[in-house]
Amino acid sequence: MKTPQQMSKKDYEALGFKSGIEIHQQLRTQRKLFCRCPNTHYSPGYDAEIMRHMRPTLSELGEYDGTALMEFKTRKEIIYRISRHTVCTYEMDDTPPFMLNQEALDIALQVTMLLGCNLVSEVHIARKQYLDGSIPTGFQRTTILGVDGRIPFKGRTIGIRQLGLEEDACREVSDRGHVRTYLTDRLSIPLIETVTEAEMTTPTEVAEVAQLLRTLTRLTGRVKTGMGAARQDVNVSIRGGERVEIKGVSRIPMIPALCHYEALRQKALLEIREILRKRGVTKETIADECRDVTAVVRRSHFTPLQQSLAAGQRAFAVKLPGFAGLLNYETGPDVRFVREFSGRIKVIACLDRQPNLVYSDSPEPTLASRLWERLLRDMEAGEQDALVLVWGPERDGRTAAREAVLRARDATVGVPNETRKSLKDGTTVFERILPGPDRMYPDTDLPPLPITSERMERIRTTMGPRPWELIECYHAKGVPEHLACDLLLDARRDLLDALLGLPGTNPVEATVFVGQTLRALRRCGAVLDDAAQHRMVQLFSLFLQGRFAREVLPDLANAVVSEPAVEVAELVQRMVPATVPASRLADEVREALSGKEWRRPGHAQREFLVAMGFVMERLRGAACGKEVAEVVRALQSGKGVTP
Repeated sequence: MKTPQQMSKKDYEALGFKSGIEIHQQLRTQRKLFCRCPNTHYSPGYDAEIMRHMRPTLSELGEYDGTALMEFKTRKEIIYRISRHTVCTYEMDDTPPFMLNQEALDIALQVTMLLGCNLVSEVHIARKQYLDGSIPTGFQRTTILGVDGRIPFKGRTIGIRQLGLEEDACREVSDRGHVRTYLTDRLSIPLIETVTEAEMTTPTEVAEVAQLLRTLTRLTGRVKTGMGAARQDVNVSIRGGERVEIKGVSRIPMIPALCHYEALRQKALLEIREILRKRGVTKETIADECRDVTAVVRRSHFTPLQQSLAAGQRAFAVKLPGFAGLLNYETGPDVRFVREFSGRIKVIACLDRQPNLVYSDSPEPTLASRLWERLLRDMEAGEQDALVLVWGPERDGRTAAREAVLRARDATVGVPNETRKSLKDGTTVFERILPGPDRMYPDTDLPPLPITSERMERIRTTMGPRPWELIECYHAKGVPEHLACDLLLDARRDLLDALLGLPGTNPVEATVFVGQTLRALRRCGAVLDDAAQHRMVQLFSLFLQGRFAREVLPDLANAVVSEPAVEVAELVQRMVPATVPASRLADEVREALSGKEWRRPGHAQREFLVAMGFVMERLRGAACGKEVAEVVRALQSGKGVTP
């Protein structure tokens, strides 16, 4: 199986790869979205616990959402850990919502305009059903503010399907068996959801568009930063497959690998479908039947099964016609098709202790061969059939067996519509069935809110530049595009503007100074306030006047920050020796090398580096390193006078 580095753009074109992304970004407001609770930092502390069960409700058209029904099958107990500082009766669904947070609405409308979306004329709140327990009410209040936007990307545009404003969900603490625990500190924080069209054609493009959208929102200065403040859901499909959503990708650098391996997983699933078709397997040929085989396997020495039966649990077997060998089919790096079954059983039957199943043609030792032969014979399995064995409490075991049958039927279709959870190795596991439109219905607690032209104009006058506009502006000033991109979110971008305005500035040198030298100082704890920024402008101005060489600039910048009471010119005079004129440079180099063992016959590059070390120790800050290198090279070649 190819790695992302081994794939080319043409390889992804051959797969028919396409992807879209949904970015969820918390807003930096004083209060939460529908209540008066403060929008604070996360905290592991809590004052009480509340336990609830969730059940599905009918949509406006009298339909149940498939995801809600799936969650209901899990029979989860939901535990909420609540803090009196960050939760209220609204969030526990004991009181109606307050009116929509107007500060959050202004920020969301600003981002909607920056994305070039068509704004709605009225804000209508809807309820989006969530039965996984992540929201205590069982639904999330959400609204759409704009549709049909566009952003420029690599000579083309990427469509923005919509931008919505909604309340954030709880943070999951643990999920064990039939008990799922959440912290409510994140609950109801204002959140914008930006949804792109599926117009990215390689995994790398997905990450680049995500970074572009992240940069756009952060340039407003009105969004939260840090771990958990932004999360990405990535939608991936290939030709012949279906849309699969990878939920909760916390870091953009994870996106390329996740998209790559999801595309290859779908390719493998389509190949499995074709094998099943050739074997004559359809949904109808896979019977919805499981058999209690506890008595047959009771004497097995397979430890997980033995421990389960000793605890009074049951074992169940299902026959998968035509699946011989397919559960071993590779769907990812060191991942086999059987994980699709195991993952669904873990989530829906709540059998999370691994392994939670075994199968008849597994390459690993499981049951004794005589037991498999007995089971195959009892269930009338042929050479092209496979058996799957699950175990657990009777109700969970029967649920697991049914889920194995349902997943086998999905295999005859190809790629099931589902939501998957990302793993650190770039692969994914089943999380839930992909939600449909039946989970959305109007909210009757809040009236529509008109978006006035006066409000739009007020927001428009405060809008800052878009990332691509800044890049174009810096590029026009001579800053290379890759350096400009690195500086878009730099807190000292205004310092760069000041340096670029100095007479004789080299744009690349100014950008490197701000983006690398000063960034390194900040990482070491230096505080670059307005006064320090003004002193940095003075320092760079002296550099442009030729008062010292480039090599000593980092040391001087550090001194400017660490000794704020000393004048910049005095620091330069104290730390930098007198500049060596060009006419004296060769003599200074010869003197620096005099008496030093720097020759390395047969090792020209090593000889050069040794010589440069001796010379720069003497001339650092007094001469340009490039000019010194030219003199040293001349001495090496014999064009100069060897000391």
